[in-house]
Amino acid sequence: MDIEPIVVEAGPFQSIQRIILASGSPRRCEMLESIGLDFEIIPAPDECEPEPEDHETPEEFAVRAALAKADAVHKANKDAIVIGCDTIVTLDDEIMGKPSGTTDAMMMLSKLVDNTHHVISGCAVYHPSSPRPECFSVSTEVTMGPQPLEVLFSYIETGEPMDKAGSYAIQGKGGFLIESISGSYNNVVGLPLARLVQCLQTIRAIRPRAMMTR
Repeated sequence: MDIEPIVVEAGPFQSIQRIILASGSPRRCEMLESIGLDFEIIPAPDECEPEPEDHETPEEFAVRAALAKADAVHKANKDAIVIGCDTIVTLDDEIMGKPSGTTDAMMMLSKLVDNTHHVISGCAVYHPSSPRPECFSVSTEVTMGPQPLEVLFSYIETGEPMDKAGSYAIQGKGGFLIESISGSYNNVVGLPLARLVQCLQTIRAIRPRAMMTR
């Protein structure tokens, strides 16, 4: 598998260990680039997409899905920090992933409009200094206003919903659907950046670019 290194302009942080993002998501890549990290992209195989189990909470499922992605890449890169992430949408305990087609997308959006749901991202971070990954989840509350079916159909026709959890992209054409959010905006986009940065600093994978001296 080809490894694509990402080298970016200076940001507030710098990488001090080898970092791999186990995802090909452009939005996740952009967020890591925005804070100045150098990292590699090695997307996890498509088969690393588990199905929810009856006994799981949405948070547990999101973390398990993220762990499956991180674990698949970590096995061949045990000298690196490996970040796996998975984002889901939940409404009344129903877990919504990516739609299987336009009909599925319409069903999801019809439930989400004029309602409040949660976007949950699970993260798993492997690091060489520990045999156990750091795992966590972050939840954001999102409220959509009412929309007529023809508007939802027109949005689905753009194609944007087809590879998005919950069938919408807050940062894209679907932004008009959102009435309000409570919590992390970046989490809704697909990466709980603030919590991830805390984790990466704790395990000494990154540090502030401008180090204070006394």
